Amino acid sequence: MAKLYFYYASMNAGKSTVLLQASFNYRERGMHTMLFTAAIDDRAGGGVIASRIGLSAPAEVFRPETDLFGAVAGAHAVKTLNCVLVDEAQFLSKDQVWQLARVADDLGIPVLCYGLRTDFLGNLFPGSSTLLALADTLSELKAVCACGRKATMNLRIDGQGQPVASGQQTEIGGNDRYVALCRRHFAAALTGQEGNGQ
Repeated sequence: MAKLYFYYASMNAGKSTVLLQASFNYRERGMHTMLFTAAIDDRAGGGVIASRIGLSAPAEVFRPETDLFGAVAGAHAVKTLNCVLVDEAQFLSKDQVWQLARVADDLGIPVLCYGLRTDFLGNLFPGSSTLLALADTLSELKAVCACGRKATMNLRIDGQGQPVASGQQTEIGGNDRYVALCRRHFAAALTGQEGNGQ
């Protein structure tokens, strides 16, 4: 029975790397995968999933209006798909998560979603919230805070490296805009009690 998986972590945990490795494993065995990434995240160029260690692969992009079930079903009718992999899954809508659940349930194709659990204020993203509720399997990937503890939070920083405690939930960026921290150092940074990760 195909399942819906959610692999979540803070920034810099290697989510995209793990996704690309999983896709490679299927393809190496002659199987077909379909990759998706959020249109809003074009840091590596539109329609590209790229990891910080230099791996990349082309992907379909999803937007808020994208019907993921329809897209997968259409591709599956042309060429049998063995797995669907979604990067930046925090940007999925609630409806899109349900569509991916249908891909697993109705089409029998495993769906592996990779994304952030929470935003820069510690609040769940809509896509992550729905995945936490619906996924058959939840797996946390580990990142490391500067103190050596597990990093679970994403601190947004400004151009001078100072913590940002307000703003829109979504602001695309990498190491120039976010720092992965343990909960203790995240809270301390937001309240100005200590420096990032010290």
